[in-house]
Amino acid sequence: MDASSRGGLLHRLADLLERERSVLATLESMDTGKPFLHAFFVDLDGSIKTLRYYAGWTDKIHGKTMPVDENFVCFTKHEPVGVCGAIIPWNFPLLMFTWKIAPALACGNTLVIKPAEQTPLTALHVGALIKEAGFPPGVVNILPGFGPTAGAAIASHMNIDKVAFTGSTEVGQLIKAAAAKSNLKRVTLELGGKNPCIVFADSDLQSAVEETQKGSFFNQGQACTAASRVYVEEPVYDEFVRLSVERAKNIAIGDPMEPRTSHGPQIDQHQFDKILELVASGKKEGATLECGGCAVEDRGLFIHPTIFSDVKDHMRIAKEELIFSRRGQRSRLFLFSRVNCYNALHAQAPFGGFKMSGNGREL
Repeated sequence: MDASSRGGLLHRLADLLERERSVLATLESMDTGKPFLHAFFVDLDGSIKTLRYYAGWTDKIHGKTMPVDENFVCFTKHEPVGVCGAIIPWNFPLLMFTWKIAPALACGNTLVIKPAEQTPLTALHVGALIKEAGFPPGVVNILPGFGPTAGAAIASHMNIDKVAFTGSTEVGQLIKAAAAKSNLKRVTLELGGKNPCIVFADSDLQSAVEETQKGSFFNQGQACTAASRVYVEEPVYDEFVRLSVERAKNIAIGDPMEPRTSHGPQIDQHQFDKILELVASGKKEGATLECGGCAVEDRGLFIHPTIFSDVKDHMRIAKEELIFSRRGQRSRLFLFSRVNCYNALHAQAPFGGFKMSGNGREL
């Protein structure tokens, strides 16, 4: 298919997501427990913009010519990778789906994509929209299943030319090993993070508390970008903790379909148990539990937003991903930092981590 026609299909798919926006946001909320309004305004907005951005790229992908020694004409040409395998997580199922398919389709690839076993609904619904948009059969193949079976098959398959995975560091290591043992397929890994936020004494503390809580509690804390560690300069430490606790206690927990709700349940029993076990480890290792740290009574998989203070670097809650935590460190002072924010994701910008948070970049 020519490049501009591919762009037209991606635009058509974006139109269909616009049409089905309420349905998809409802499915996403039902599947993940995230508030409906978050799904509608964040996840759907980002997914639609991603499709439109890459629709515009389809006929602008080209190589270059370059002067070389002797009497030769030298040029490069960009060609599709081929069959791309994609394995996506449960925290942002639809957004991760579009992050994977849009760049691959824009470049003329085909995909086999596995949604997380906890959250297959939006991927399956978009599969119907992909057919309606007019994509040829076999271009996008949606394969629900479990990681050790369907995911492992994608990572090790000889006829898949690249695999892109978003999820935990531990599983990312398994995928990279499987890819190496099969056909040395290209690998992109977007893995876990334990992200620090730095608050200096001259900060607007109220604003700093609001920003760090957006970073830590958004999506029930289930994000690789969560601001799950906060380093606070000593003169304002106690006041920052006080303001953080005050704000956390006012977070609206409840039915994700209720407009006032900003905090839904955890994704499943495993995640729920893991968080409470990490909370218990924080208390056992000597951190001070300032608020939360327990399940909401008679509400299934809901956990109160939790803040610890007096956290030390050796503690599990300071090192392991996915716990709701707020930390200050009286003995630590950062001499410089970059001004930053959280949850500012844009289709026009690359996204990814460093060290064991992954290889390569999304988008």
